[in-house]
Parts: sequence; C-alpha cells; structure tokens
Amino acid sequence: MCGRFTIAVTLEELMLRYLIETPSGRFHLPRYNVAPMQNVAAVIHDGEKNRLGELRWGLVPSWASDDKIGSKMINARAETLLEKNAFKALVRRKRALIPSDGFYEWKKSGTSKQPMRITLKDGSLFSMAGLYDTWTAPDGRKISTCTIITTAPNSLMADIHDRMPVILRPEDEADWLGRDNDDLDRLMSMLRPHPAENMRAYPVSPIVGNVRNDEPECIKELPSPPVQSLIEN
Repeated sequence: MCGRFTIAVTLEELMLRYLIETPSGRFHLPRYNVAPMQNVAAVIHDGEKNRLGELRWGLVPSWASDDKIGSKMINARAETLLEKNAFKALVRRKRALIPSDGFYEWKKSGTSKQPMRITLKDGSLFSMAGLYDTWTAPDGRKISTCTIITTAPNSLMADIHDRMPVILRPEDEADWLGRDNDDLDRLMSMLRPHPAENMRAYPVSPIVGNVRNDEPECIKELPSPPVQSLIEN
C-alpha cells in the first residue's frame, strides 16, 4: 500500500511543475509526513487547463451512505480497478495526479520495522496516479476525496513492501488527466511499476510513525538503521 508520503516543495515549485496559473484553495507546503484522511495537493484537468486543488485522501464514492468508508479506501489496486464499483467509472472520467517527492514504507527485519523513504534518484517531483470523486453529505456539504493507485513492486521495492504507488512517466501525465481520453487499454497500460534503476530508498527516523510529526527531520537520511525495534503507529 501507500500510506504516507512527502511533498517537500514550495507552492511556486508545484505550480511551475504542473503549469498551474492560479491554485484553488490554501496550501500548507512543504509537507514531510502526509497521512490518510488529510487534505492533499492534487492536479486535475477541467477540459481546458490543469487545476491545482486539495482532495481529502481516502476515497468516498458518490453513492456511499456515509464518509467513514474513506479511511478504508486510501489505495486502489491497479489490477482490479475495472472490477470494483467504487473505481471502475472513475477510471473513465475522474483521474488525478497526486504530486509527491517521496513516500514511506516500513521494511520488516525480524520482529522490527524500519521506516524507509523512497524517492527518485534525482529527488525530483513525480506524479502518483489517482482517482477522485465527490460525495454529498446529508447536510448538503460536498466533500471531494481521492485514492492513490498501487501496483506490484519493482525490484527495489520488493525488498521493502509488496506494493508501491503507480508513478506515472512525465510523458503520460497529460494523457492520464485528459478529459477526452477514455481509451481504457491505454490508461491501464500506464499503471505499471516505475523502473527501479530510477529510484532509491533510505532509512529515516521512526518519528514518521506519528502523523503529528511533520518536519524536515522526517526525511533526514539515517547513517544506518537504529538497533531498537521500530513499529509503525
């Protein structure tokens, strides 16, 4: 799964990367420990241009009876997207990019777990493939939410976890966002593991296990894994 990530950049850097003129909403950036059920920066296409806004991480389908389901739908498996009622319609019409510059996973070592941060080798921003939907609460409030699509691990990730987020190639981002693109074969072909040779993983402090910790110390590389048992909160 993908349950934590980082976006340690400024709003200006984000706007430049995705050719955004005017973001919607107020953004708190950088962020060093983004967690489920928090608002995340997301890019969608409105039919004319890219738009940058916020979506709550944890998909609530428009037909859901309440929004509690969101905490169980932070990820969507690429292999079964077209089989799940919550996702199959969204693949055709509500696709998003979730910008990031790294994500966390906990590597098992005996009875302990070491938090690892996984990035591109050059440390640059990348786009995780996402889906979004809007749910209307009984009181009329509209809540827009998203899920991050995951796939099988590449050779780097296989030693850490059995899933990884789909990282889209930059040249595929426009097609993924395109409102007029309903070529399911083409869309599904994008949902593959990112090449391991373009990525790196390094150990970080166990403080990332606490969602309240959102500071530069979270992404600092440790010289070697600590001796004590590190258990994700």
